[in-house]
Amino acid sequence: MARRGKGRSINGVLLLDKPTGISSNHALQRVKRIFFANKAGHTGALDPLATGMLPICLGEATKFSQFLLESDKRYIVTAKLGVRTDTSDSQGDVVCEKPVSVTQAQLDIALDTFRGDIMQIPSMYSALKFEGKPLYKYAREGITIDRPARPITVYEINQLRFEGDEIDLDIHVSKGTYIRTITDDLGELLGCGAHVSMLRRTQVADYPYDKMVTIEQLDSLIEQAKEQGISPYELLDPLLLEMDTAVKDYPEVNITDEMGDFILHGQPVQVFGAPDDTLVRITVGEAHTFIGMGEMNDDGLIAPKRLVNL
Repeated sequence: MARRGKGRSINGVLLLDKPTGISSNHALQRVKRIFFANKAGHTGALDPLATGMLPICLGEATKFSQFLLESDKRYIVTAKLGVRTDTSDSQGDVVCEKPVSVTQAQLDIALDTFRGDIMQIPSMYSALKFEGKPLYKYAREGITIDRPARPITVYEINQLRFEGDEIDLDIHVSKGTYIRTITDDLGELLGCGAHVSMLRRTQVADYPYDKMVTIEQLDSLIEQAKEQGISPYELLDPLLLEMDTAVKDYPEVNITDEMGDFILHGQPVQVFGAPDDTLVRITVGEAHTFIGMGEMNDDGLIAPKRLVNL
């Protein structure tokens, strides 16, 4: 007999404002326990140093977390000039120190080299895997793996502050971009080295910044529920966004209830006037109830790819 998982069948996306000093997995487990959810997953890790938006998918929403990995991100970063570290952030060991003598004109020229489509070599202290093992584990053993440069896009890189040996930047980037690497490369271009001293993710896809909540706020709601003599979930569950917000950037295909039954039983259906996109978001009926993601073919058939099980 299959073992039943513990926890509630609660579905949705929580926008956590991750604190500094803990891993994304630690934050995920805290949220999972607070909501007593049977399943939980995040949508792209933040370094322990970093704070900010960490969408956490609960229940059936975990099936769609991978689609958020493909989304754009926005960060605010403080680059500390004059000191280069092996991890490109303040938690690493110093490998080089140089005097800082950077003008605004030099900074403007350097920043412009990052705008648009560029190639980036991932940091050895990243979670990218080589032969099934994260690169950072090799790095900690003193082993360097050859990493091919990968194409990324820097949509915006805007200077917010430049004082002495610190630069604050607002950066909007495509998936797979390492802000630590941009900071390290910037320091090398300026001839003095640099590392990340503060990093905050302010946006994932189009999720609103003001919908983020902290772990302290969640704990406070639990205490409030105790004082009111109600279930904590009466206060916690309204914080969850609909699970299809993770895929709202994909085009919608709305089908009838009957066609929805075929899809939910794994059978493709014919759709007329469907979008050209391969991946689509499937909704059913006048209520546009989300049932999952599908794949379109050239003949107008839509086949189920990842479906909700409610």
